[in-house]
Amino acid sequence: MQFSKSWNWSPLDFVAAGVILFGTAFIIKIILEKSKTLKIRSILILITLALLILVWTELAVGIFGSPFAGS
Repeated sequence: MQFSKSWNWSPLDFVAAGVILFGTAFIIKIILEKSKTLKIRSILILITLALLILVWTELAVGIFGSPFAGS
């Protein structure tokens, strides 16, 4: 890696990160287009961001110890 030797990402890791981030942005865009009230938009976007954080941390450090993270 460019800045630190402690990160050892393969090309598949970069693809997975891209899919997760762009997928989250796409879902938020759909939420903003389809939902009518600010309250519903806010709730759905917060749920989406919470799922993003949970998936990202599970893939990074395996906080739940699931096979999804390679544990």
